[in-house]
Amino acid sequence: MKHKIFKRLLILLLLILAVIICFPVLFLIVGSLMGNDELNHYLGAVLGRSDGFASWALLPTWPTFKAYVQLLLDSPEFFVMFWNSIKMTGAILIGQVLTGVPAAWGFAKLNIPHKKLLFNLYIILMLMPFQVTMLSNYLTLDRMNLMNTSWAIILPAAFSTFPVFIMYHFFRNIPDVIIESAKLDGANKIQVFFYIGIPLGSSGIVSSLVLSFLDAWNLIEQPLTFLKDKTLWPLSLYLPNISMENAGLAFVASVITLIPSLLVFLAGQNYLEQGIAASAVKE
Repeated sequence: MKHKIFKRLLILLLLILAVIICFPVLFLIVGSLMGNDELNHYLGAVLGRSDGFASWALLPTWPTFKAYVQLLLDSPEFFVMFWNSIKMTGAILIGQVLTGVPAAWGFAKLNIPHKKLLFNLYIILMLMPFQVTMLSNYLTLDRMNLMNTSWAIILPAAFSTFPVFIMYHFFRNIPDVIIESAKLDGANKIQVFFYIGIPLGSSGIVSSLVLSFLDAWNLIEQPLTFLKDKTLWPLSLYLPNISMENAGLAFVASVITLIPSLLVFLAGQNYLEQGIAASAVKE
């Protein structure tokens, strides 16, 4: 009896926490469906249109898609930034596959001199925030004449160490017996990598790409630091001047920016859980 009561209380607590966590998303969706008059009523105190305190409603009183139409049909700069995000994110993921997958396989299964030392160095680099490496990246990219180009965002992210860390644990869990059997059958190292390593480590590759997509799609500091031309900015930097006239656009832009991340997360949720579990395993 006590066990059932405890279980129900735990479920109730988790539901309350879930509602609290999801509230910002619900706040955005509801706000994107409100007209300017209704937004002025609720947020006028925040945006300097009235005195008192801001308030909010769970549902819009007069739902409207006016802000969606305005953003999607009358905001060309939004689509420029959208395609910038698509190109940057796609190039970053391709670069991480080309560089990260072989690196993770090498650390996991190849006999490389000082492999443990090199992998620990990878971990240290992964723990460093962007603010620590910003100056060195800036000087390097400036010397390569890549400042104010998309490559200034793509190249540092393409060589990120975090995907290597995720994929390493998946490759490490591949039984050595399978690899030795393939070698006895005449497979060389490249064949073992392509026909055994990649198929058996595909869950790790996908989970790392899901995490990398979420990170690359929401980049803010890197574009602000390395891109001066606003026509090169990604969608994560699109936010109109927030006033009562543009409040609806701000809500809609946030919702649309959130949709790709949400779809990728839902599509790769199972792989993402496996990646988190694998990265938590102690050496």
